[in-house]
Amino acid sequence: MSVVKFDKRLKSILLKRGKVPEDALNDCLRQAEASGGTLTQFLLEKNAIKEVDLLTTLSEETNIPPIDVVKLTPDEGLTQLLPENLANYYGVIPIAKVGNLMTLAVSNPFDILKLDDIQIVTGCDIRPVLSTDVSIKKAIPEIYNRGEKMVQELIDDMKTPEMELKENQEDVKQVNADDADDADAAPVVKLVNLIIVQGIKSKASDIHIEPFEKVLRVRYRYDGVLHEAISPPKKMANTISSRLKIMAGLDIAEKRKPQDGKFQMKIDGRQIDFRVSSLPTVYGEKVVMRILDSSNLTLKLESLGFEPKALQDVQTAILQPYGMFLVTGPTGSGKSTTLYSAIREVMTPEENIVTVEDPVEYQLDGVNQVQVSVKRGLTFATALRAILRQDPDTVLIGEIRDTETAEIAVKAALTGHLVLSTLHTNDAPSTVTRMVDMGVDPFLVASSTNCVAAQRLGRKLCQECKKKSEVIPPKEGLLKLGFKEEDFDQELVLYEPGGCPRCEKGYKGRFAILETMPVSEPIKRVIVDGGSALDIRKHALDAGMITLRRAGLLNVLKGKSSLEEVLRATVGD
Repeated sequence: MSVVKFDKRLKSILLKRGKVPEDALNDCLRQAEASGGTLTQFLLEKNAIKEVDLLTTLSEETNIPPIDVVKLTPDEGLTQLLPENLANYYGVIPIAKVGNLMTLAVSNPFDILKLDDIQIVTGCDIRPVLSTDVSIKKAIPEIYNRGEKMVQELIDDMKTPEMELKENQEDVKQVNADDADDADAAPVVKLVNLIIVQGIKSKASDIHIEPFEKVLRVRYRYDGVLHEAISPPKKMANTISSRLKIMAGLDIAEKRKPQDGKFQMKIDGRQIDFRVSSLPTVYGEKVVMRILDSSNLTLKLESLGFEPKALQDVQTAILQPYGMFLVTGPTGSGKSTTLYSAIREVMTPEENIVTVEDPVEYQLDGVNQVQVSVKRGLTFATALRAILRQDPDTVLIGEIRDTETAEIAVKAALTGHLVLSTLHTNDAPSTVTRMVDMGVDPFLVASSTNCVAAQRLGRKLCQECKKKSEVIPPKEGLLKLGFKEEDFDQELVLYEPGGCPRCEKGYKGRFAILETMPVSEPIKRVIVDGGSALDIRKHALDAGMITLRRAGLLNVLKGKSSLEEVLRATVGD
């Protein structure tokens, strides 16, 4: 239905109900036709009728409820389902969506063809609610640019800390996000500073900046879980990625290949390292920043939350004069922190400790750290050969990735050096078979390895708001999950997350879940005989190994974590 037809129909309704005098209606209609405006616009401008009365009259005539669109905050997904250009073209605003039913604010409820078009575009059934064209036109920019305004408000309200950017580990320059005359004070620079500062404040380990078809999403990973944060305007995706690539010394013209870089910042006197990775996706470059804040690094084994037996196994292994201590687990499971803590445990002025890492995550005083650089030909294997000519006592290898590195590490462990390293396997027993699969002789693996540990990180319950579980699963079910008969000698008390201002949905902080397997004589014989991971696991369990699941459940019994969290972080035995 055209605007002219709607105006005439609206005039008829208002006359019939006696809401506006005929002379005033005719006058407003003539002005609307002459100027290309609408009858509603001139009625409201001349105060011929109040907007609420106009909507009430139309609602009574059409049996469609009215709504005040000015006070609305539609879900962001809805504004993406019906973009701003279409909302302007049709003169509508998406309000809510339940299932496949979309509530839509319209000014002309009689235009069935328009509603049919929107139904085809969105794929939703339409439920109209009434507003006026004046209010809809006013509300569309507010609603569709709300994300941009919120970001700008956050930037304006941000208390800028003292920030120094050390680009590519070379020149340091001052970054002042409040200096409007400085080139570095462009909106994108302020926004990137805001994203970084919020990540530091939330103690995030990673910042994800992800472009999608219609939105740009920023997420922080803290306590091992990703949480959505601000959503900058999609149009800033390229400038944000370019700014981060400049900071990390990457090629901003290269958008088709993944790139890796790094930069360093001083924020309020704290030196923080960032590892930057860019990845081309369908809708642009995804950028992930790993935050390496040495002030958050715990360097005491006792403070990592290991079970007493696991702690004793680790300390026994690293206090040996030679041999290998291996830590295994997925990325982000705390392996590096455990190895750094082990280094601190054995470090003395009489010891020569050298590490080879890719990258060097934290700089340790008194430790010689080598950064792997494949471009310069400095691989783990070549660095290890050189290190072994440097008279080391303890060698930390960031990761055993290939056969050559594994063989050198084993030989180093057999010739009087303490070797600490990591692998990517699921549990402690399978680490041994992984080394054998890489081509290392089983006899050498058995002779060189002191202890293998598998590690995961679990979220701690907030001690301020945790609450007792009202429903305890049946005993049979708990036994299948990994509980033992001895756990039921006393009343079983389980806790679950609550939720308070001090925590994130009932959790605050993380603790290490460790499975340790000292390589005893029986296990060495199984390895030499070519036993499988299952055979090794059986002997380790007979020797009293506490599995990852069991270590997690022991923390559940202590009230440190929830059963749900431990089941999320570990697999069954």
